[in-house]
Amino acid sequence: MHEPISFHALTPDRWADFETLFGPDRGGNSGCWCLWPRLRRADYLVMPKADRKAMFHQIVVRGPAPGVLAYENDLAIGWCAVGQRRNFARFETTKVSKPVEGLSDAGIVYALTCFFVRKGYTRRGLMRELSLAAIDMARRAGATAIEVCPVEADRPLVWGDGFTGIASVFSKLGFREIARRSPRRPLMRLDLGA
Repeated sequence: MHEPISFHALTPDRWADFETLFGPDRGGNSGCWCLWPRLRRADYLVMPKADRKAMFHQIVVRGPAPGVLAYENDLAIGWCAVGQRRNFARFETTKVSKPVEGLSDAGIVYALTCFFVRKGYTRRGLMRELSLAAIDMARRAGATAIEVCPVEADRPLVWGDGFTGIASVFSKLGFREIARRSPRRPLMRLDLGA
């Protein structure tokens, strides 16, 4: 039996928890500091890890909160990035996730772009729970829709495959496919209403 999980927006007072989750020196996956979806590829590749960390910290300080942390007791065990679609340069321009004309630019569209779960806490349904918390956060911020570009888990995933989410999780949450520009990467959308 696991302890209850709570969810909190990443606000400046929770930065230390986020930093501990990502590993102060590791920075999540290969020093991404959750900037992979926010920056164009060329800009990301030339930016040192320390600069990525500093830039993401400034995003947190400036607000609004760029995502949701999952906690077990006082330990941050998971992360989900969510925000207005236009704030994610790579998500906006990459072939698989670029906007669907007339749909992705209508209303206030948010994007759910990545997940990070602490070692030892995987396979506990955190992706679903983090997604629900992120959807609630987007709804409260006035979002009319949320888009995600997950991976199809139609074969065993290799390390790092699932950080954008798993398509079946989003299907069960009511997301529908709006485009497929790659065999394993559907662009999916959940309409939240006006």
